[in-house]
Amino acid sequence: MRRRGVAALLTGVLCLSGCLGGCAQSVDPIERLGKKAAQRVRTHEPAAAADAYRRWGLGAPLLPAPDPPARRAAVRAAGPGMPPVVDRVPTRDKVVFLTFDDGAEKDPRFVDMVRELRLPVSLFLTDSVVGPGYAHFGRLRAVGASVQNHTLDHPYLRGMPYAGQRAEICGQQEKLKQRFGIRPRLFRPPYGEYDDDTLRAAGDCGIAAVVLWRDQERLRAGDILHCPEGVEWVAGEGGGMARGATARMLSRIRGQGFAVARLEDYL
Repeated sequence: MRRRGVAALLTGVLCLSGCLGGCAQSVDPIERLGKKAAQRVRTHEPAAAADAYRRWGLGAPLLPAPDPPARRAAVRAAGPGMPPVVDRVPTRDKVVFLTFDDGAEKDPRFVDMVRELRLPVSLFLTDSVVGPGYAHFGRLRAVGASVQNHTLDHPYLRGMPYAGQRAEICGQQEKLKQRFGIRPRLFRPPYGEYDDDTLRAAGDCGIAAVVLWRDQERLRAGDILHCPEGVEWVAGEGGGMARGATARMLSRIRGQGFAVARLEDYL
């Protein structure tokens, strides 16, 4: 028994010594399968991605997005105490960004689409539109989507008194904090309309940027896209509209040689 204990101790010392001498050269867990098995796993990954895209009506996978930038883009504030207003992120990366508004459509298959295609989407939510359906957006967050602010009640903000605008924006900040434990950094005004009071209220509510979108057919690096395009969402109706519109948009993005990146990594 004593000899076995000594042998085990020596083995442990040798293992520790080997680790100290070469821990930086750790073995990829896949490589532990053996060279041929590892090759089969890695060969399967692109095929699995292609299968996922075909399932969603897309001919080929999207181009891979580059690594996120070390720093977010520097964008000029709209004025003292006002966040910047952007419809495009200044970047040299050939990427665009997918955004969705309101929260009327709660299609479980869209969650599957986001998960399987690993889509980095940003969701600008309105409390009165989401209603009792926040759990759906919790599921989307769990598969990588981000949640941002689109007011409590989706009013036309331009011309509304400052106090009312602040109540709409700060109120939704608090709702999302209660639901998800976060206060969003980004805000989209309903209908894309705003005035100086909107920007002052957004800044006072802790918003870092007011996010609009671009509709041009020809994409440019850093474009913020609004999806679905040309489709009005009606609460309780039209399940699957977001899926179809997203598939069409992804085909356009892929056809023009762009990747989809996470807006919050850049802005």
